[in-house]
Amino acid sequence: TAVFRVTVLKDTLEKRGALAEIKARIRAEVFNALDDQSEPRPPLSHENLLINELIREYLEYNRYKYTASVLTAESGQPQVPLDRQFLARELNVVEDASGKSIPLLYGIISHFLHGSKEESTLPKVSLLNYSKQNLVKPPTERNQK
Repeated sequence: TAVFRVTVLKDTLEKRGALAEIKARIRAEVFNALDDQSEPRPPLSHENLLINELIREYLEYNRYKYTASVLTAESGQPQVPLDRQFLARELNVVEDASGKSIPLLYGIISHFLHGSKEESTLPKVSLLNYSKQNLVKPPTERNQK
């Protein structure tokens, strides 16, 4: 009966989505424990800082919090996220009002997927070209697909 109880507990944790979170948390903690703090990291380039921040914003928006924490720890990215307006300015991205509710990465990808080939303007982050079905559902429902 002990095996049955463990199976029921595992199934319950899976249904609640907690098992995946527990596994991710364990992986993050193991990584932190194994990360050699005595070996200095190479300096973080300006480009890598911006790329990492785009990825972190995307991960946090989609509630991949443990993945985001591992990225921050492993890359040496500052713990405090960069200001979004600063990030948009650095990337020469022009945001419209609707684009501010999604990660910059979505708008940048949308620009290059749906923008005119002849367009030479700066990427404009907008929800207009972003799939409406992805925005209607909260991130937790999108993640379950």
